Amino acid sequence: MAHKRGNRVSVSHVAQIILRGFLVAFVFLCPALLLPEISQDVSQGVTFLALLAAFVVVTEYSAAYPGLIEFRDAKPYNRARFVMFCVIVVSVTLLQREIVMASAPETWLTAVSATLGNILSFAFSPVSLLVSSLPQGVSPEHMEIVRVSTALAYTLSLLGLALFLLGLALGYWPRRAHTFNVWVNLPNFDPTKGVDIVQRLERDAQINVVLGVILPFSLPALLHLSNFLVQPVTLETPLALVWGVTLWAFIPVNLIMRGVAMYRIAQLIRAQRRRVADAQDAVPLPPQSAYS
Repeated sequence: MAHKRGNRVSVSHVAQIILRGFLVAFVFLCPALLLPEISQDVSQGVTFLALLAAFVVVTEYSAAYPGLIEFRDAKPYNRARFVMFCVIVVSVTLLQREIVMASAPETWLTAVSATLGNILSFAFSPVSLLVSSLPQGVSPEHMEIVRVSTALAYTLSLLGLALFLLGLALGYWPRRAHTFNVWVNLPNFDPTKGVDIVQRLERDAQINVVLGVILPFSLPALLHLSNFLVQPVTLETPLALVWGVTLWAFIPVNLIMRGVAMYRIAQLIRAQRRRVADAQDAVPLPPQSAYS
């Protein structure tokens, strides 16, 4: 019976690994499959990247020891990040598909994106900064497309971050019934190096959160400066626009989520130390002899 149960668990684990690889490949292929007028060379390049990403994910999750992917054994953290990334990619892709195909009448996705673009295009907002960083000579129509696309992606990323923070506040992550292994879930973090692990986790958490807050405002400035050094980034092709806007919206939020998760882990370690210290203090000392 135990042997059958072990086989059942192993088959389930293999199926989950294959499903992860398939979903990652699908996300990479989705824009190229949905957008019209994609050249054969671009399709081949995207297919290669999708297979490479799927191979990395399958190899990482099938390995006995951690490698690159963080929080591998702390579900549903990676699942939440992947779902948010997938929603942003698919939503921006569908928006670009509707714009390129000039679908009429206007769909709800186009209307919502235009409304979000009007709301988020205030002075010094990340959306307006990114649009203003486009090089001169870009048509007003393309600037409008970038504006509505960035507004949609940025809104979805903020919603994903809000749901993640809500899950933390409600105690859904990390689950108290499961132990958290720092080495497995943070393979690039050496707990034996440097100062106390709690202080290092809190310091790295603060750095990640600060970077996540600053990046939406600093990336457009860096993009504007790069126009003087290399070929200007115009995001004029739909595929480049999808991936450029997605990464611009997802990377900062991902850093904030990582920082919040590391700070939460530091709190758990601190609470565990406090419980151990209280338990040791509660143990009565053995009676001492009068001659000791």
